[in-house]
Amino acid sequence: MGKIAMILRKPPYGDINAAEAVRHTLGAVSGDMEALLILVDGGVLLARKGQDDTATGFTNLEATLKDCKEMGAEIFADNLSVIEYGLRKEDMVEGVAVANESDIAAMLKQADTTMIF
Repeated sequence: MGKIAMILRKPPYGDINAAEAVRHTLGAVSGDMEALLILVDGGVLLARKGQDDTATGFTNLEATLKDCKEMGAEIFADNLSVIEYGLRKEDMVEGVAVANESDIAAMLKQADTTMIF
């Protein structure tokens, strides 16, 4: 079909943006679309292993992120955001690739549709 890119800028567990981004990513791959989930700014915190959602009132999204990967979505975390939020590769869910801004720009250029959360 086509290629869709989801950009998540908001951290998980503060509002519904992260949950909606992964839900739309799952929907895209379920519908035979090529899906990219690109985590920037606070969105990179979605990639943190062992997320603690205690007392947030939100569902833990770590397993859902893994489901996205297992179903064929490509997941990227912006390198500068990873550095800014103090994440290391070993802190991140397996399968999340770190990409620089020029790589992300090229991905977005190839996408037929882009959604920003």
